[in-house]
Amino acid sequence: MLGKKILYGAIATVLSFAATVAADNVLALTPKDFDKSIGSTPALVEFYAPWCGHCKNLAPIYEELGEAFSGKQDKVKIVKVDADAHRELGSRYDVKGFPTLKWFPKGVEGEPEDYTGGRDLDSLSSFVTKKSGVKSSIVKVIPAVTVLTDATFESEVLKSGKSALVEFYAPWCGHCKNLAPTYEKVAQDFSNDKNTVLIANVDATVEKKVADKYGVTGYPTIKFFTADGKVEDYNGGRSEQDFLDFINAKAGTQRVVGGGLHPDAGRIAELDLLAQQFVKSQDKDEKKSISEKAIEAASKLTHASAKYYGRFFEKALSTENYAATEAARLAKIIKNKSVNKARLDEFSIRHNIITVFNAVAPSTKDEL
Repeated sequence: MLGKKILYGAIATVLSFAATVAADNVLALTPKDFDKSIGSTPALVEFYAPWCGHCKNLAPIYEELGEAFSGKQDKVKIVKVDADAHRELGSRYDVKGFPTLKWFPKGVEGEPEDYTGGRDLDSLSSFVTKKSGVKSSIVKVIPAVTVLTDATFESEVLKSGKSALVEFYAPWCGHCKNLAPTYEKVAQDFSNDKNTVLIANVDATVEKKVADKYGVTGYPTIKFFTADGKVEDYNGGRSEQDFLDFINAKAGTQRVVGGGLHPDAGRIAELDLLAQQFVKSQDKDEKKSISEKAIEAASKLTHASAKYYGRFFEKALSTENYAATEAARLAKIIKNKSVNKARLDEFSIRHNIITVFNAVAPSTKDEL
């Protein structure tokens, strides 16, 4: 019993230490240690409330920001203060809403500056770097959201032959700032569908001609433009999954959260049926007949993935356990993060198709 207590105590200590290390990237301060901790070190401070929805949305991004400047706390700090629990500290710095972000250039000795920029990781880290001179550890990703203007809207959307999701925003709008990181993820998810889907935004305070044309009176206003020119308001949820579900249904795409492809992507129903018949058959001649029929059918289809079916039927007929071996090989490639994103789609589609050939053949034994 004593041994178990010692073991559990050791585990608890390790977990507590790990949590402390993780939390140290964003310093949680109170009135007791605020002045001392910030001191003369520049700091970005978030005043938040635990019940605040916008604060909850910002939390994971703010943690990433802390991680981006971890190990550099002697030069710049990323700080948060529960201003609901410590109202005197919030009141001291005129905090009237949540979250409020302020930059302390010289700790509490200097006058803090309100942060009014974007609340995505890139905007926050760029601001901290500009103010402190300290570089973050973030590897920048080229923004995937297409920026539209009055001059480019017609050619990029109305005459492009693509479906387009367009956000009309205002730079000062809090809801727009909260949406920005999710919207960028959606654009990244569809980066391989540039010939089919456009994810774009318009600064409606600047590009007033197009904003007025589509009756934009509030921010953000999101509209969907079909490939044939129709337009409708987007009134769905604001999560990455919500946007993907909507666009997939409207544009015929098959993206999942993170930018991968749905397990059905690239599949062709009539060839799937022949593959299933091929797997179930126990007769070599019958398998050959099904294979020849499928290869001929695939050669007549214009579907881009039809060629994979023909190849798989040939290999599955001539090579034992080909489907299982190929499925494992493709799965390994897909998990490799260094694979080019365009090629990843190809490998994913091939993996989706080979799974049809990888089904376990039914038993030939009579059921009892």
